Parts: sequence; structure tokens; C-alpha cells
Amino acid sequence: MAGKTIAAVLAAAAVAVSSAGAAKTVVADPVRTPGVRNPAVTQSNIHQTVCVANWTRTIRPRTSYTGPLELKQMREYGLKGSPDKYEEDHLISLSLGGHPTNPKNLWPEPLARAKKVDVIERQLHAAVCAGTMRLRAAQKEIARVKHESG
Repeated sequence: MAGKTIAAVLAAAAVAVSSAGAAKTVVADPVRTPGVRNPAVTQSNIHQTVCVANWTRTIRPRTSYTGPLELKQMREYGLKGSPDKYEEDHLISLSLGGHPTNPKNLWPEPLARAKKVDVIERQLHAAVCAGTMRLRAAQKEIARVKHESG
């Protein structure tokens, strides 16, 4: 994808994400959840890490870690209700080189929104692996989306 095409796809996806969802939009707090990169993933090794099929399975944290963290962060974010309505999500996704366990890269994202934002993450990942977008640019873009529209 050319740069302008990527921008157009991301803009359309962001509009779809921001116009869908609940009455109260929950966005990632840039102070609590600024996003943290995985130091093991760099632009020069993406074809040995994030661009390898199923690589994220090798670093995804266990629910025994994310479950209690999700409950703690729901309280910090002032979120009520069942944790089943949220996904303890990576602000910078694992597929874009996000840190797997740093709490500053994890947040309780409303489940319905998480599924919609996953589309943007997949598009960014495809662009990074195709060489049409740099890893750092994709990380900045997904952080912007989650900080501004959830």
C-alpha cells in the first residue's frame, strides 16, 4: 500500500471505530497507559519477530497475569460492571511490537471496541510487514487511535 492509501484506509477505519459503540466512550489514558514498546522488536528484526506467523503466541501473557491487572485497572479507570465486558488489551499491540507485560502498555478496553480496533491493528501490521510503513510509525498510529477514539 502506498502511504496515501494506508492513510485513507486508517482514516476510514478510525471513523468506523469512533462512530460505533457505547454511549460512554472509554479511551486509553495517555498517563496511565502511554504504551510501551517491546525492546526485543526493532525495524531491523521484524521479519524474525512480528512478521512471523503466530509469533505473538510466544510472548502473550497468561490470563493469570492479565486477569488481576484488568480488575485493578478497571478500578483505576473508574469502570463498573463485569470484566467480561472488557479485554485487557495492549495499547501497542503485540503484532506491532508492543511490550507484552508492562502495565503501561495494557488497559481495560471495552470488548466491542477492541474487536473493531483489531481491524486497524491488522491493517497496520500488514503495512509494516509489507514494508510500506515503518514499525515506529505504526506504533504511534495505533497509540493515537486508542488515546483519541478508544
